Amino acid sequence: METVFRGTTICAVKKDGKIAVAGDGQVTMQNSIIFKNNAKKVRRIYNNQVVIGFAGSVADAFSLSERFEQMLNKFAGNLMRSAVELAQLWRTDKVMRQLEAMMIVADKNQILIIDGTGNVIEPQDNICAIGSGGNFALAAGKALLQNTNFSAKEVAQKSLKIASEICVFTNENIIVEEV
Repeated sequence: METVFRGTTICAVKKDGKIAVAGDGQVTMQNSIIFKNNAKKVRRIYNNQVVIGFAGSVADAFSLSERFEQMLNKFAGNLMRSAVELAQLWRTDKVMRQLEAMMIVADKNQILIIDGTGNVIEPQDNICAIGSGGNFALAAGKALLQNTNFSAKEVAQKSLKIASEICVFTNENIIVEEV
């Protein structure tokens, strides 16, 4: 039986010229055991100019984030070009097609979602979320954006907190990075 580590929620918000990416710290094994509760799934790359957050299989997510950073280096930090090139590689490479993960990537100008089917999606409404609690965080974030004066960082963090109260695969150990 294969041991698979999963479970997380990542949320990104753009507001007032700032972009915040938040992620929880839970890693779940076999959909029933909390294996770790303080994993760091949001981090800065490319000379601290890009923030990424990943969801899905842990090993696959690390592999994708490394490949994405290679693309950023190859294309001088161009977020969209790097995302598209990674998505094309992901879709066409036999080994990469087996990877089970998604990523949110952001620089100071934009947020993108990259998934394993080769999609690169720029979210509407300046908010997106992925992972097991993604829909909960997205709904909370939309409500907070529309009805409060919270900053991007506050919306991202509060959205994750709300998701952690609903989704068993999301916890309150939240890391937020802002660009």
